[in-house]
Amino acid sequence: MSIQTRLIDYVDGDTVFEGRMAWDSAVAGPRPGIMIVHTIAGRSDLEENRAQQLAQLGYVGFAIDVYGKGTQGSDIDKNRAWMTSLLDDRPLLQRRLLSALSSMRAQPEVDASNVATIGFCFGGLCALDVARVGADVAGVVSFHGILGAPGNTAANTVSAKVLVLHGWDDPLATPEEVVSLADELTSMGADWQLHAYGNTMHAFTNPNASDPGSGKQYSEIVNRRSWIAMQNFFAELFGGQGE
Repeated sequence: MSIQTRLIDYVDGDTVFEGRMAWDSAVAGPRPGIMIVHTIAGRSDLEENRAQQLAQLGYVGFAIDVYGKGTQGSDIDKNRAWMTSLLDDRPLLQRRLLSALSSMRAQPEVDASNVATIGFCFGGLCALDVARVGADVAGVVSFHGILGAPGNTAANTVSAKVLVLHGWDDPLATPEEVVSLADELTSMGADWQLHAYGNTMHAFTNPNASDPGSGKQYSEIVNRRSWIAMQNFFAELFGGQGE
């Protein structure tokens, strides 16, 4: 096994973005590509480490950016402003996601016919929006994602399989919002499944999350369970192609 990485620039309109791709150069030929969408904090070591973990599983991991090149490491107030502006303009966010997806598909290491998207927190919402716009992806996975519908996709059909990994005590995604998402995905014809973890808050995959007062808390066991659930999901989508 020899995990390699490289930075890749891509554009949407006049805005340049930068993602980091990881793959195992010991694997011959193209393999399924997994696009990874970041939290409010922007592309960081968390997403890049996930890309490398996916590469170790035999996939290509592509940790993308939806804020713009040069925004890595910005302060939380700037990140919150960027995220809010995209939540207020979901068509723009969706266009940026599809641009990143096209960039990943164009890489020679990626089997362009077998791709998926995962995301964490804000990125979980992004993964769901990739499905909601009807993108031609095999599946999407939302880890402790924000669940609210975008308002511009209700008439669409979801062809991607959907896996939602959710902490039941997440204050950013209430039980009522979970039910609304289930109704939404059902109405769009989606093949969806939900894993809800009891006594689990927001950000359960982030080792740096330690603020139960605001509903954010890392959980080692749920982090492990959810990653295994994702692997099982990908095995269903791609068979042995990621091995």
